[in-house]
Amino acid sequence: MKLPSVSSDKLLKILVNKKGFKIIRQRGSHISLHKINGKRNLLVVVPVKSRIKDGTLLSILKQANLTKEELLKLL
Repeated sequence: MKLPSVSSDKLLKILVNKKGFKIIRQRGSHISLHKINGKRNLLVVVPVKSRIKDGTLLSILKQANLTKEELLKLL
């Protein structure tokens, strides 16, 4: 399955509004998000880009405990 082209703005809206992450800080061109998921603390760092590269997007999905299929449903 091919990943869609996703901007950082679109990904941040999904993570914050639909998955319950909170923005904790921005340093330069990277935004850090945090969520407590049961006993796990999830920390996700999203670069501010007009298009996030596929490898970076896969890494972000892994950090956020999301699958490609879940991302496609949320888009």
